[in-house]
Amino acid sequence: MFSANTYQNRRKILCEQLNEGLILLPGNNPVPMNYPSNWLRFRQDSNFLYYCGLDYPHLNLVMDVTTGKSILFGDDLTVDDIVWEGERTKISDMAQSAGIDQFLPLEELQSFLKAQKKQVHHLPCYRGDQHLFVDGLLNGQSNGASKSLIQSVIQQRSIKTEEEIEEIESALQITAECHKIAMQSTHPGMSEQAIVGKIEGHALAQGRRLAYPVIFSVRGEILHMNEYNNIMAEGQLALNDSGAESPLHYASDITRTFPVSGQFTDRQKEIYNIVYDMQAAAFTFCAPGKSYKNAHLKAATIAVKGLKRLGLMKGDYSAAVEAGAHALFFPHGLGHMLGLDVHDMEGLGEDLVGYDDADDRSDQFGLAYLRLAKNLKKGFVITVEPGIYFIPHLIDQWKDEGKHMEFINYDALDSYRDFGGVRIEDNVLITEDGYRILGPHIPRTIEEIEAVMAGNNA
Repeated sequence: MFSANTYQNRRKILCEQLNEGLILLPGNNPVPMNYPSNWLRFRQDSNFLYYCGLDYPHLNLVMDVTTGKSILFGDDLTVDDIVWEGERTKISDMAQSAGIDQFLPLEELQSFLKAQKKQVHHLPCYRGDQHLFVDGLLNGQSNGASKSLIQSVIQQRSIKTEEEIEEIESALQITAECHKIAMQSTHPGMSEQAIVGKIEGHALAQGRRLAYPVIFSVRGEILHMNEYNNIMAEGQLALNDSGAESPLHYASDITRTFPVSGQFTDRQKEIYNIVYDMQAAAFTFCAPGKSYKNAHLKAATIAVKGLKRLGLMKGDYSAAVEAGAHALFFPHGLGHMLGLDVHDMEGLGEDLVGYDDADDRSDQFGLAYLRLAKNLKKGFVITVEPGIYFIPHLIDQWKDEGKHMEFINYDALDSYRDFGGVRIEDNVLITEDGYRILGPHIPRTIEEIEAVMAGNNA
């Protein structure tokens, strides 16, 4: 945990943003895997962690907006609990460590809320058990999630403090090691699953967990591939999108793409260098006041120019981007916020996190998937992750529909159908006058990757 003062200040700032009422922050409870007593590994709610740091199930936090006082609701373990689970920190000690004024038994939560006769603000429920719990507490009288509370939490959590940055950097230390292990272990004839096991095993051996399921595949054109059934072969590219959490559950999120054989082919180098240039162009937009939507569009423009050089696209590049023709190859957004969640705060509403009043979400294919479009601010931590992919099903659909024929050379794409995809992703802090790539350096250039895969310490 951070210091009690950190959590007290966070709660004070939040209460000052609202006019009156109570703020209810339910913690998460364990979830059964396949029968009642076989639990999935517990993960605390990120908003609960942010405001009190207590990483235990069956806890709830209530803040009084007017007085600024906080109450922790929870119970100490019974002897029967201790027999199975062992001892844990007492509720009184939990409250003290988080700087919480008062603690009460969980069974008193509902009567307490009713007796206060105040509006109860709560955040959106992203799990079924959360929804049922909150609805039951409020006797079905909830007016739904409080938009003012949501906006206040997003505003506060978006700006990362130095201690939060240190947590993300801690996660990236492990992530960097995992990516190098993956590069050095990959070779023709090896299964994807074996590499995933090495990634997960290294994180677990360091006492860490992963921020999200590993994406690792020679089918890099499948954006979130979580099946690892392929045996890797000469001439293929492997895409590794994986990241560890810090001890306090701050996420990291890195993608590297590398050749199974250890050496890029000329064709792979051509596509890889386009993506590298896309990311370099996007970095120039990483500064306070710069639009991340414009960064995305600039990366798309670099993609079209590069693909035109290879004869895969044609026509005016500006018109191609405006029409969305680039999305055949770059169908996702440039990046997203990063913090306690790998897609930070998106449980509060993706549009509220990534957009503002000045820029509504587009309905154009590809651009519609841009999670972060608004102007950047100092203290934001974001991902910068352009990519180029050759997706046979999408190519066939667009070709059959005659879509963007003036910009796409479909005949030239035939020889790329088995290419896969390339994505390069780094985690970036927006500073006072620009940006800083967080974490230790992870091999990113073609030369660095080939050196690591050859066993050199690049």
